Amino acid sequence: MNFARFDLTTLALFVAVARAGSISAGARQSHLAVGAASKRISDLEAALGTPLLYRNTAGVDLTDAGQACLAHAQRVLQEVEQMAGTLSDFAQGVRGQVRIAANTSALTQFLPEDLAAFMDEHPAVRVDLEEQNSTEIVTALLENRADIGVFADRTPADGLLTVPYRPDELVLVAPQRHPLANLPRVAFSDTLDYAYISLPQATSLATRLNDESLRLGKAMRLRIQVRSFDAMCRMVVATGGVGILPRLAAEPHARSMSIRLIPLEDDWAHRWLLLGVRDIDTLTVAARLLLAHLRSDGG
Repeated sequence: MNFARFDLTTLALFVAVARAGSISAGARQSHLAVGAASKRISDLEAALGTPLLYRNTAGVDLTDAGQACLAHAQRVLQEVEQMAGTLSDFAQGVRGQVRIAANTSALTQFLPEDLAAFMDEHPAVRVDLEEQNSTEIVTALLENRADIGVFADRTPADGLLTVPYRPDELVLVAPQRHPLANLPRVAFSDTLDYAYISLPQATSLATRLNDESLRLGKAMRLRIQVRSFDAMCRMVVATGGVGILPRLAAEPHARSMSIRLIPLEDDWAHRWLLLGVRDIDTLTVAARLLLAHLRSDGG
C-alpha cells in the first residue's frame, strides 16, 4: 500500500465528497477542479485497492469500505487540527476557542464571574457558551459538540470524566402569604399538597423532583411549566403556587418580588454541579486551562 497517497488534501476532499454526496460539490468545497478532485479520489481508491464510492447520475454513495474510510479520515483530520491548535498555542501564547455547555443553574449563579476572570487572564481565548439541559450537555460532550460541560449530579454521564464544580442548594419558592411561607424549613413531602410551578420535564431539576415525588408515592400537582427561573418566580406570585429553585438563582428575585425562600429538609436538596469532559488529553491547551480555572474556583 502506498501511504504517500494519504495526503491531507485528499482525505479532506474525500470527507467533503462523502458529506455532500457529490464529487463536484466536494471539489467546490475543497477549492479544486472537478477533474483534479476525481483523480485524487480514484488514486485513493487505487492505493487502498477497493472502491470507496458508488458513482451514479445523482451523485455518489459510500461503499462499506468508503464508510470505514470516512470514519478514519475524520479522526485523522481532527487529530491534525488538534495538533496544529496546540502547537499554535505554544508558539503564539495561549489562544483559541473553547466550547462550553452549561445548565441554567450554573449559568445564572457561578459561570459569569468565573468566565470573566478567566477571560481577563487569557484575552486571546474566545469562550463560546451555550445554555442546555443537563442531559443535552452530556450528549453534546459525547458527540464532540462541546469541550467542557457543566451539569447537575445524578445526570447519567457514562463515557465522561466528571469532577465537582460548585455545591448548589435547592429551596422552596412560595408567595409571601402562602401557608408554608413562614416556616423555617420544610420537607418536600409536605409541599406536595400544593400546586407547583415547574421547569420543563427535560431539565435535571424537574427530573429530580419527579423522581423524589414518585419515591414518596405522591404525584406533584403541576399547574404550569415555564422555561426560566424568572418566569417561575413571576408565576408563583401570580398563581399562588410554589416552585423549587437553586437558592443563589432565586435570591435576586426574592428581593424584587413578593416571594419567600424556604430551605428544604431533604438531603437531595443539597446537590453538586459537575464539570464534564470526554478526555482531558484531547483538549486544547486553552480548554485545559479553562477546566483547571473552573476546578480551582469551584474549590
